[in-house]
Amino acid sequence: MSTPSIVPNDRLDKDFYLVLEEFGAGAAFRETNEGIDYTTLLDDLLSGQYERVLRIVALNPTEGWSRDASEDVARALELRVATGYYEIGEALRDFIEGQLGHKIGQQLSLL
Repeated sequence: MSTPSIVPNDRLDKDFYLVLEEFGAGAAFRETNEGIDYTTLLDDLLSGQYERVLRIVALNPTEGWSRDASEDVARALELRVATGYYEIGEALRDFIEGQLGHKIGQQLSLL
């Protein structure tokens, strides 16, 4: 007979996002209550709740995977910024452009 988990599985069966941020004393993952979902992550980034983002890690404990989601998040942020509705700071712009390898809104040439 197995012992039931004290953490309900339905709370773990989703994708979580953790932000690695640069602080004065070094880099650390920002503490969250129960992890944040994708939409909340994008909203938090665009509203300036993170100062100097280094990486974003996605994970799903139930499915047993984790990965660097920095480039995917940067692409989603670039699309939102392109609408002209959002003003972003220099640090977030640096994160987006560093992940994408080009300036926000810059068209790539079609050789």
